[in-house]
Amino acid sequence: MRMLALFATLCAAPALAAPESFTLDSRHTFPTFQVNHLGVSMQFGRFNKTTGKIVVDREARTGSIDIAIDPASIDMGIDKWDEAMRGEDWFNVEKFPAMGFKSQKLTFDGDKVTGAEGEFTLLGVARPVTVKLAGFNCIAHPLNKKTVCGGTATATLKRSEFGLTKGLPGIGDEVQITVPVESFKD
Repeated sequence: MRMLALFATLCAAPALAAPESFTLDSRHTFPTFQVNHLGVSMQFGRFNKTTGKIVVDREARTGSIDIAIDPASIDMGIDKWDEAMRGEDWFNVEKFPAMGFKSQKLTFDGDKVTGAEGEFTLLGVARPVTVKLAGFNCIAHPLNKKTVCGGTATATLKRSEFGLTKGLPGIGDEVQITVPVESFKD
């Protein structure tokens, strides 16, 4: 009888929260960047291929991010400029076919993710970067009914710190990165 009572108590106890794993929705996650051009305008570009995993434990306020960006998918809106950006003077995609962000330290406000501290890798150089996340929210996707979470991530870096020095100072050193992120629960 005691065993039955103990079993009933364990079954009735609330389940412990566990980390949740998410896979980036590559159809809705396009990193964009902007950089000053000759002191007269901000120029924009984006990357069309991004993959990654995000793990979030809201109760423990921990998690991780591992995002890979294909630099060969750069899109500046002009084919010849895209080709130049893939070359040795810029993203050198033959030698460095990947770039990305990894973090083991997420920041929270309550159970909402507000950012991450980690390393961004570009041209084989990894440097610390702080990412801010605005508008974090999770919903049941209206079409497939899976849980989808997302927000808008932003970070600023100095490209020269990664060895990307072509065009300085006419093309700015400070680059703002903005990533609309959507991810589906695994």
